[in-house]
Amino acid sequence: MKIFRMIVLFVISVVLFVSPYNVGAEQISSFKNSNFTTLSDQLTDPQPFPQNLLPSEKSLARINHYPIVLVHGLVGWGRDELLGFRYWGGLTDIEKDLNSYGYETYSAAVGPFSSNWDRACELFAQIKGGTVDYGEVHSLEHGHDRYGRTYSGFYPEWGEVNSTTGEVNKIHLVGHSLGGPTIRLLTQLLEHGDENELAVSDSNDISSLFKKETSSMVSSVFTISSPHDGSTATRLVDSFFPMTKEIIALAASLTGKTDNILYDFKLDQWGLKRREGETFESYANRVYNSSIWNDTKDTAEWDASPEGAREINSWVSAQPSTYYFSVSTEQTYPSIWSGNHKPELFMNPILYILSDFLGKYTENGSITINSDWWKNDGVVNTNSMDGPTLGSTDEIVFYEGLPEKGVWNYLGEFNSTDHIDIVGIGLYDVRSWYRSVADLLGSLQ
Repeated sequence: MKIFRMIVLFVISVVLFVSPYNVGAEQISSFKNSNFTTLSDQLTDPQPFPQNLLPSEKSLARINHYPIVLVHGLVGWGRDELLGFRYWGGLTDIEKDLNSYGYETYSAAVGPFSSNWDRACELFAQIKGGTVDYGEVHSLEHGHDRYGRTYSGFYPEWGEVNSTTGEVNKIHLVGHSLGGPTIRLLTQLLEHGDENELAVSDSNDISSLFKKETSSMVSSVFTISSPHDGSTATRLVDSFFPMTKEIIALAASLTGKTDNILYDFKLDQWGLKRREGETFESYANRVYNSSIWNDTKDTAEWDASPEGAREINSWVSAQPSTYYFSVSTEQTYPSIWSGNHKPELFMNPILYILSDFLGKYTENGSITINSDWWKNDGVVNTNSMDGPTLGSTDEIVFYEGLPEKGVWNYLGEFNSTDHIDIVGIGLYDVRSWYRSVADLLGSLQ
């Protein structure tokens, strides 16, 4: 079993970290010009309804100039990590491309294994600036530090009244995978604050994140392949962290840089900050052997489960002053023999085993998992991506060109596109599609 696992890890590392660096721009271009369709061509309309994020007959008029913040999902990393291999774009750079296209854009770097609450607190500090405040009540309940890192802020004027326009400076939040629930939770806190935190904390000694804001600070929430109802992948993986630690360590060993690998688990609140001069192996082992993986639900592993998602959905809802959008992905097909969903040939090999599990898993419990959950993109069940339904009262509507506030405007489903293809780690150059997303967000009233 150990040998098999090492083989799997080797394949994962080669696909994720070695192969991309051996594929030049000409080879990527040849993929794009071959029989494979581009990502934008694959956006389909299952209903059908007239919808395409790439305007062809008319251009979307730019109405607002709010910055765009890209928020990664589970296992994600920042721009200064993994030797410049981008979470948003892989060998390309979506943030840089959107900035050159005329849209002020930033990439966040929040805890890759932290809970959505902790990630939202970190995201707020990264955008606005200041020290991360996880909340007195929350930190005491879960047993970690109340305060985290301090940031200068991408956009310190966020939430202030613009002297030129007389309106509040807002932002657009774009989240991939677990980044979706994270930005939903942040938007909820910004709009309503948190009564528990306000009840115990001095009003002068509490993050403004937990205070009710009088004006909305988020223009739009755009989620991509997000587990709004959780993912049944949590039924297979005992813990997200251990295998990831080995993947990263093995990838580093292949490059001969095990001591200096640039990956940050961002678990400072748990006392798991990398020490000066500490090797990555030692750092990863301390994180791996921590009791937090068994002693608390304040992690991404719980939040990514259907039960954890239902818990969040029970109090996080679509806000009436904010636009919500969602996009789905899938790369499986139903077997003619069993009806189970199988991974398509060109799904990233690292996702085959997990995709096959998702494509046949059923469960009769507090949450019924049936064949409706089988279609997937290798990581997340596709039926979880259009918006929250478990424990939620949010409305999901099909987008027909006129976005509505306070409801989920579901844009459609990308066929034959796996969980990491959609962020540019794969065969597709997705920059043109993200430009169309920016155009959509920039056209919002």
